[in-house]
Amino acid sequence: MNILLPIALAALAGSAQAQAPQPPSLAATVAAMPKGIVRAKGPALDVSIQAARAAIAACAANGHQVSALIVDSVGDPVVLLSGDGAGLRSQLIARTKVNTVVKYRMTSLAVADKAKTDPKLEAELEANPDIGMARGGGVPIVVNGEFLGAFAVSGAFGPDEECVDAALAKVPLH
Repeated sequence: MNILLPIALAALAGSAQAQAPQPPSLAATVAAMPKGIVRAKGPALDVSIQAARAAIAACAANGHQVSALIVDSVGDPVVLLSGDGAGLRSQLIARTKVNTVVKYRMTSLAVADKAKTDPKLEAELEANPDIGMARGGGVPIVVNGEFLGAFAVSGAFGPDEECVDAALAKVPLH
């Protein structure tokens, strides 16, 4: 009888995993989406590309291989560039940074700092599958008081936000 208990528990665990709801596939999402939906208000493509390149160059000048992501006002990508030698993980972390900025409308570093002394905020971040943990390196894009999106760099392990600031000094997003 003791041998049957582990087998039954394993079968139940497998059954529970099989019943867990799965997110829709990319193909299913595309098929269900109406055609002609235009991207939300955000920075223009050409200046976004220039700014992302400037951020990657600023980091590269200091020996860091990074990814740069600029999103519109609802967090959808305008441009994602990965510098030569940038880790794939840097693209994903940049996404968490812009998601933080879009949700809280402040730099991701300010959110990270606030989370250190606010257990409720820290728990909220950890529970959010699109953030998980706040990290520095994401900044809001605000023009004439209007939130247009977010800009993040990832891969420099510390000076990410400095690369964003250097880029924005050369290429203001509007």
